[in-house]
Amino acid sequence: MSRPFVIGVTGPIASGKSAVTRRLADHGAVVLDADLVYRDLVKPGLPLTARIAERFGPGVLTDAGELDRKALGAIVFADPEALADLDRLTHPAIIAEIGARLEAIDAPLAVIEAVKLSRGTGKYCDETWLVQVDPARQLERLMTRNGLSRADAERRIAAQMTYDPAGYTRVLCNDGSLSDLAALVDTTLATALASQ
Repeated sequence: MSRPFVIGVTGPIASGKSAVTRRLADHGAVVLDADLVYRDLVKPGLPLTARIAERFGPGVLTDAGELDRKALGAIVFADPEALADLDRLTHPAIIAEIGARLEAIDAPLAVIEAVKLSRGTGKYCDETWLVQVDPARQLERLMTRNGLSRADAERRIAAQMTYDPAGYTRVLCNDGSLSDLAALVDTTLATALASQ
């Protein structure tokens, strides 16, 4: 089994990472979404779930033992130290699991979608793509998508890491329509595959 060509897709919250990833899936890419991997690792009764509850308190779990992402988010997005602690707890497990899942892929193209691609999962990538968006559009998308107040959305955006475009193979600007973005992904993918 040959190793797939791996593209890492990253960018700030509400930038359009998932839209880029969906378009790459249309081209046959196998998608590994770091957030979905994380959800698999924090199911009730799993070790990572227990470690998170130990650090942040039993209030981050529901009565059924599931991780209450809203309760956890309220803690970590209001406290940079708490967010750093969550990252230290979760990132090594997510990175290891993505590596294991990549080993099992039997396809020519794979995509890793992650908010913090540069902090570990990037080592698996042949290329890294940064999706950027105008800050006003980002705020509007986040408020609409997540049903957040302006203050809550601004707090979540402020808690995110900053992205230096120089650190990525390619930068995709997502300020237009979905069809504009799809066309951009198509041409960017063609260029990336031609440069292998």
